[in-house]
Amino acid sequence: MIGGLFIYNHKGEVLISRVYRDDIGRNAVDAFRVNVIHARQQVRSPVTNIARTSFFHVKRSNIWLAAVTKQNVNAAMVFEFLYKMCDVMTAYFGKISEENIKNNFVLIYELLDEILDFGYPQNSETGALKTFITQQGIKGQHQTKEEQSQITSQVTGQIGWRREGIKYRRNELFLDVLESVNLLMSPQGQVLSAHVSGRVVMKSYLSGMPECKFGMNDKIVIDKQGKGGTTEDTGKSDLGGGSSGKQSIAIDDCTFHQCVRLSKFDSERSISFIPPDGEYELMRYRTTKDIILPFRVIPLVREVGRTKLEVKVVIKSNFKPSLLAQKIEVRIPTPLNTSGVQVICMKGKAKYKASENAIVWKIKRMAGMKESQISAEIELLPTNDKKKWARPPISMNFEVPFAPSGLKVRYLKVFESKLNYSDHDVIKWVRYIGRSGIYETRC
Repeated sequence: MIGGLFIYNHKGEVLISRVYRDDIGRNAVDAFRVNVIHARQQVRSPVTNIARTSFFHVKRSNIWLAAVTKQNVNAAMVFEFLYKMCDVMTAYFGKISEENIKNNFVLIYELLDEILDFGYPQNSETGALKTFITQQGIKGQHQTKEEQSQITSQVTGQIGWRREGIKYRRNELFLDVLESVNLLMSPQGQVLSAHVSGRVVMKSYLSGMPECKFGMNDKIVIDKQGKGGTTEDTGKSDLGGGSSGKQSIAIDDCTFHQCVRLSKFDSERSISFIPPDGEYELMRYRTTKDIILPFRVIPLVREVGRTKLEVKVVIKSNFKPSLLAQKIEVRIPTPLNTSGVQVICMKGKAKYKASENAIVWKIKRMAGMKESQISAEIELLPTNDKKKWARPPISMNFEVPFAPSGLKVRYLKVFESKLNYSDHDVIKWVRYIGRSGIYETRC
């Protein structure tokens, strides 16, 4: 599949070079450097074709990772491999930088030998790789036959993401529902576009080889129950606290970690899996319907002649009064010819930042069903430019302790048949965090 993999620094010098197929020559290294890294115009496409050779690249700070092939390969698969390679390197030595790559180049070559075989990705699970490739090098010389057979069964077996024989004194499971809400609203309060991107991140510290079942208020599951179907969560209360009494949510699309049994999800809509040890991302999802918008921004901009602007912005919180939003920041854009700003705000602190052409209003905390406002007088310098000010949108950042999509964890069960512990012995923690993505209101 992949003919070669090259890692460059910002100067175009090759830090790591591994060629897997004979059809990729040394000239491919120079072709990417000249046509992409040192190109006169910035190359915006992540895929570049040079002399019938395809270069797929990703950039991390000042480091370029490029996969090279002469075949017609699946581009999505190549990028999935490159992102996974970045994750593996980050797990081993932290930030991907030139210094770290030079200090760990032997380790990187060892990882590439394990992850890719003749250009085909094999095993890219960090947990499995760390059992036999360490910071000090590959384990193997001083291992017993039992340890070697355990590693072999993990790498070649069905469950490559988890090894056998894991033991903890306390069995714990942490689940985070992390959502990013994106909004574009008109000055009149009409929603022009809105969607939520979410992730379910888990940390599992469980002994043995447990089977986990995870259920949420997915619309299809709730509809099935309404028609008389029975599922695992009948009669169970929600884990954790959402903000609304929404019964179900419609998920537009979702992707899962490889540990999830997709056949069970398709047939029963239940998420069943044997969890990896430690932290991992169980699923990603996206929803566009019935989104809870945590804040409403009401802008009022009035032009007083050609040298003065009066701005008033009201923000209203739209969630339970018992909940608190944090890290609230409202950015109100100002014209380029602004000479001075006078600001009055009811709550928090506001400051005009000339370098960013914006008034930045920060509030530490705000309870639900409250409102606050800011007023500003903007003095303008006279200009000969007849073009009217474009009025960029007002943007907002915040963090709320609920899922704006309305997603709720309905049940989280753990089964372990070999060891002597049941679902009731597992300590479970569920947390909901909603953050702003691109949250804008036109003015």
